[in-house]
Amino acid sequence: MKWFIGTCLLAVVSLGLAGIMLAQADQSSTTTTTTTTTDQSATSDIKDAGHSTKNAAKKTGHKIKHTTKKVTHKAAKKTRQGAEKVEDKTAPPQ
Repeated sequence: MKWFIGTCLLAVVSLGLAGIMLAQADQSSTTTTTTTTTDQSATSDIKDAGHSTKNAAKKTGHKIKHTTKKVTHKAAKKTRQGAEKVEDKTAPPQ
């Protein structure tokens, strides 16, 4: 499961960086005055991509935590039910 999350995060970061590279390639023919603006824009794009990645990772982590908790509780409930059945069957007759 950990490798799946890592793979998803890698894909998000890769796609974000590819988009930034394409955006910079289109604007490379501008003058130096706008290059400064483009650099700031690229910086903010990278920061935005980082924030998006962070939010995606947090959201995924919360979903995984919730699902794990749900599954664990359901398994514990089924274990209790099974233990009760065994206890009923093995109880000495009265």
